[in-house]
Amino acid sequence: MATCAVLAAVPARAAGSGYPAVAGAAVCRAWPHGGKTRTGLAARLSRDIRGVLRHRGDRYAVRMLDPFLGVSCGINARQHFGAASVVKAAILAALLRTAQARHRALTRREKSLAWLMITQSDNNAASALWNDVGRYRMQRFLDLAGMKDTVLGPAGFWGLTLLTAHDETLLLWLLLDPSPVLTKASRRYELRLTARVIPAQRWGVPAGSPAGFTVHVKNGWAPLNAPDWNINSIGCFTRGDGTQDYSIVVLTAGNPDMAYGVATIEDVAAKIHHDLSPRLRAAVPRSTPNRSWNTPDEPLP
Repeated sequence: MATCAVLAAVPARAAGSGYPAVAGAAVCRAWPHGGKTRTGLAARLSRDIRGVLRHRGDRYAVRMLDPFLGVSCGINARQHFGAASVVKAAILAALLRTAQARHRALTRREKSLAWLMITQSDNNAASALWNDVGRYRMQRFLDLAGMKDTVLGPAGFWGLTLLTAHDETLLLWLLLDPSPVLTKASRRYELRLTARVIPAQRWGVPAGSPAGFTVHVKNGWAPLNAPDWNINSIGCFTRGDGTQDYSIVVLTAGNPDMAYGVATIEDVAAKIHHDLSPRLRAAVPRSTPNRSWNTPDEPLP
């Protein structure tokens, strides 16, 4: 088993990825939206994210986008990190795109493998679909999605794919926004699966998310540069009434263990959720370690 996470060129509302490192600079931006420019919110987010990361020794990247409030944040958004099981969200999206191009629905086998891969982060299912889609179609999907920074892992080692917070944000908004790349049915299918991840794997960016939002998540964890751990979490948060959707991506490397990386991600995410929805009750608590922690979530060479 492994873990989970969620998902073209960036929609116009998602543009702007040249963000600084954390040291002292404003890491969040606001733009006019709905008659308001929420500069105060951007400043508060910048301060809170910097406060969390100031003393962390691990390497990290953060990207948040809320086009409904007109604010985005980014730190090291174009820096590469080993994907681990986060790449499974892209594998499913590429599978859906491949089926669309062939004018067919997913087969019963493909649906079974996709369910296991996303909701339980099953490695055997991921390897089967990685091989079925193939490198050509995986790369074709990345090209269509505008994910130019992403570098596919060698041979069967999908977890060694290199990704960036910028590209993972593109993937998430490919699921949230209409585009020529994925049909409405495909987008809904992947969002449905990423909303049904098993409880043991719902750590990371969901921490502190407010009541009234549906959580879609995919995580990854593995000692890709042993003994240092890569701990990654990507997710989007949707309201059924269509009044607000937003995404959070936090990637980390150099963690001494899994708990340290998860704590970094959840500290950042909880601040973001609270600042975006200060009047709403936090519905998702912080995580507690379970037996899957510190067990690599993918086959390593």
